[in-house]
Amino acid sequence: MNRELISHIIRFILLIVVQVFLLNNVHFSGMINPYIYIYFLLVLPVDFSPNAGLFLAFVLGLTIDLFSHTLGMHTIASVFFAYGRPYVLRYMAPRDGYEFTRTISIRQMGWLWFLTFSTIMIFLHHFVLFFIETFRMSGLGFTFGKSIGSTAITLFLIVVVQLLFTRPPKSSLGYE
Repeated sequence: MNRELISHIIRFILLIVVQVFLLNNVHFSGMINPYIYIYFLLVLPVDFSPNAGLFLAFVLGLTIDLFSHTLGMHTIASVFFAYGRPYVLRYMAPRDGYEFTRTISIRQMGWLWFLTFSTIMIFLHHFVLFFIETFRMSGLGFTFGKSIGSTAITLFLIVVVQLLFTRPPKSSLGYE
């Protein structure tokens, strides 16, 4: 197995463990729930197969649902995330396009691009998740507010993870 695949497998397992055993027990007055597990889907390479992304999102969401007893809510939200990801990437593509080996990180894409992309994707995931949770149009304001609060805390955690665990790109001059 190559090194990149091993790092994705380790990331997958660690994010599930952190989500299930730590973050599922964190609720700020029922309004803010951090969901760091979507970081796995967020940072997949730009050229990652959409079909493989849908499959991984299904497995990731189903795993979280099994441990959280949420009856498919995370699976639906994760698959929606993976389905929308290529469209958002295409919408946010630079004029010259992406480099095919480009990974999604603050250091590779820049702060503004990463924060914009992450905010859109995290909000979409959270809105679908919380809408399914309430499943009524009368609670749309509550769902929207809960999505914004949870997006903010999840984005903060993802930025912290990015800064702590992402290696800087190699210098173009060959120095490290």
